[in-house]
Amino acid sequence: MKLHDITIAAATITSALISGLFFAYTFSVNLGLHKVDDKTYLMAMQNINREILNPVFYGCFLGAPLLLIASSVLYFDLSSPKFYLILTACLCYIIGVFMITGAKNVPLNNQLDSFDLSRASSESIHRMRLLMEEPWVFWNNMRTAFSLITLVCLIISLVFFRSKD
Repeated sequence: MKLHDITIAAATITSALISGLFFAYTFSVNLGLHKVDDKTYLMAMQNINREILNPVFYGCFLGAPLLLIASSVLYFDLSSPKFYLILTACLCYIIGVFMITGAKNVPLNNQLDSFDLSRASSESIHRMRLLMEEPWVFWNNMRTAFSLITLVCLIISLVFFRSKD
C-alpha cells in the first residue's frame, strides 16, 4: 500500500466517524433531548459538550481535514475525476463541518458552558434553551449534511476510481 492510499483511507475513516457522530445527533440525540424539560436539556448539553472534548474526538475532528488536504495534494491531477471528488470532500469538510463548528456550534456551546444552572431561575433557564436549542440543531444538521457529502465523495473516489499503481 502506498502513502496516498493510506492517506485517503485514513481521511475516509476519520470523516466517517465524524459524519456518524453528527448523524447520530441529528437523528437521535437532538430528537430525544427535545422531549425533556428545559433544565434537563441544558444540563445534558453542558455535560455532552464537556465530555466530547477528548483526544479521540479531537483526533478525528482535526485529523480529517489534515488528511483530506494531504489526500488532495497527493492525488493532485487536474485531469482526474478522483482528484475533484477528494477536493470536493476536502472543501465540504473544511467549510461545512470545521468552519460551521467553529463559527456557530462552539460559540453556542461556550455560551451554554458559562451558564450557571444552579443559580438560574426557571425563566432564565427557559430563555437559555430558546436561545440555544434551535440554532444549535440547525447548524448541527448543516454539519451532518456536509459531512455526509464529504463521505459520499470519498467513497465514490475509492470505489469507482481505484489507483492503478
